[in-house]
Amino acid sequence: MNKILLLLFAVFCLSSCIVMSTKKYQTLIAERDSLSAGWSDANVRIETLEEEIARLKGDTSRINNRMAELEGKLTGLDANYASLRANSSSEIKKLSADLERREARLKEVEEILRKRDAATNALKEKLQSALLGFQKSGLAVDIRNGKVYVSLTDKLLFSSGSIVIDDKGKQALAELAKVLKTQPEINISVEGHTDNQRVVNLGQIKDNWDLSVLRATSVVRYMTDEQRIESNRITATGKGEFQPVAAGNSAENRSRNRRIEIVLSPKLDELYDLIKE
Repeated sequence: MNKILLLLFAVFCLSSCIVMSTKKYQTLIAERDSLSAGWSDANVRIETLEEEIARLKGDTSRINNRMAELEGKLTGLDANYASLRANSSSEIKKLSADLERREARLKEVEEILRKRDAATNALKEKLQSALLGFQKSGLAVDIRNGKVYVSLTDKLLFSSGSIVIDDKGKQALAELAKVLKTQPEINISVEGHTDNQRVVNLGQIKDNWDLSVLRATSVVRYMTDEQRIESNRITATGKGEFQPVAAGNSAENRSRNRRIEIVLSPKLDELYDLIKE
């Protein structure tokens, strides 16, 4: 580069045919050196700029690649979001349909229970009317847990220590049977109950369990054999002394505990079938 500048300088001097002074010559030399230094600085700056351009191109390439990667992920997220929305919408519709079905079933159950309660109350009223003449002799009718309980004290049905139903007891059971024959949808359970006094001198009857079961069985036999209540509607159970209605050992309370309870339950086959669905 310096040789070129010197050559140009010499050509310039010869072509001009002008004899330069030493001072002017030195000035030209200084200008030449300044131009040379500027040229060198420019080349260095160019190299620096080229390196910066290369770096920026690399950064741009990496940024473009990252943007492409992010756009790919965004596209995937958009697809997942759309899928989730579709699935959520489908699930919501399914849950809504299930809820509607459950509400419909609940209404059916409530309607069945309403009918049961209405039928139970009507049955109670019929029994109270039919058995009105026996209430002073120790007969009571009430509703517990959706069932009608007809409670007869032992003195209305049996002699002391006996399992044979007396005439007055048969009359009460006959009136009860008249009502039950008109209610074929009612199940019947006959429960025998005793007080807590030990059984003595009753032959083969060993204890209160025996006495309660045998008295319940006597009532069932009378209702089925004499009053023609269907045998598949009625059961007999003995509770012994273990479900008293009155606490204490007074004669009055023991008498209340010695009883036959005839439990009348509406058949709930329709409700059970609905629950099993």
